[in-house]
Amino acid sequence: MSGARSATGEANAWALLNALPHPVILVEADDHIGEANIAAEAFFQASASVIKRHLLEDFIPFGSPLLSLIDQVRERGAAVNEYRVDIGTPRNGTERVVDIYASPASDGSRGVVLLLQERTMTDKIDRQLTHRGAARSVTGLATMLAHEIKNPLSGIRGAAQLLETSVENDDRALTRLIRDEADRIVKLVDRMEVFSDERPIEREPVNIHVVLDRVRGVAKSGFARNIRIVDDYDPSLPPVYANHDQLVQVFLNLVKNASEAIARQADGEIVLSTAFRPGVRLSVAGNSDKVSLPLEFCVRDNGPGVPPDMVAHLFDPFVTSKANGTGLGLALVAKIVGDHGGVIECESQPGRTVFRVLMPAFPNRSAPVREE
Repeated sequence: MSGARSATGEANAWALLNALPHPVILVEADDHIGEANIAAEAFFQASASVIKRHLLEDFIPFGSPLLSLIDQVRERGAAVNEYRVDIGTPRNGTERVVDIYASPASDGSRGVVLLLQERTMTDKIDRQLTHRGAARSVTGLATMLAHEIKNPLSGIRGAAQLLETSVENDDRALTRLIRDEADRIVKLVDRMEVFSDERPIEREPVNIHVVLDRVRGVAKSGFARNIRIVDDYDPSLPPVYANHDQLVQVFLNLVKNASEAIARQADGEIVLSTAFRPGVRLSVAGNSDKVSLPLEFCVRDNGPGVPPDMVAHLFDPFVTSKANGTGLGLALVAKIVGDHGGVIECESQPGRTVFRVLMPAFPNRSAPVREE
């Protein structure tokens, strides 16, 4: 009877652990993995039955500090924590930074229970706040440029146009150059003025699949005419609370960047995906309640990837790897997503670059949804 009660208690314990959103594994005395909850299956991209056939070292980098952390727990017989440990491998992703909470198993078997808490969401928030601060800097710069540069440029262009009627043919190329360069600077200032638009966003429930289908249609009829674009949609997704036209602008920019990255590849492919990710909740300044961001929209390509030294600054203004780029496209994308209360991030490695957008769902399911 006591054995049945023990088995029932163990089953209830793992049922409770399966409800946790964080990976939990039991590392036995011989370093084999004895148990793994559902979140661990998702983290290591393998079923529990497969995970339990392996040693822990099969899932983490060679010489990982996690192994010495387990030894410390066994020696002390007490819990030990370690923060910001990268346990990324080709199996579970090149960079997986986690906080590790290790505790000895209660049965005295020298087993160790590990709970892994990914740092990605905290880092997303930090990066998003940085992007918003950079966007505010561009806002001030755009306001200054609009007043202090556009008016003198108009005078310079007008003077060059008058000169063009009185100079020799050989010199007209120079006056045209002055006009063209003045026009180019005005266009750049006009693009930057978008950052200074502080009007409230007109939002409504929007079907994201309608937005993505429109973006795909525009791309296929223009810059991505010869590129394969596939979709991986969750058809049960609730509407997103957003501005339809601004979402089109966001994903058109992301798809255009992806198409430029794979333009020279014969096997280039762009994947548009949507998914529901419950449990993602953020604290936002000015709001006592946590905001839920369960809607995940991704633009993925199999191009060469973003240079590693640029990933952390990808959404900053004037950062670009294109020869003729202005570096304002992704900065504007980050501003629009941030204005909607969402988060955008980029994960990149050769052969796989993902731009991931997390957005709030529309709270009223009964309201009419924006369709095309």
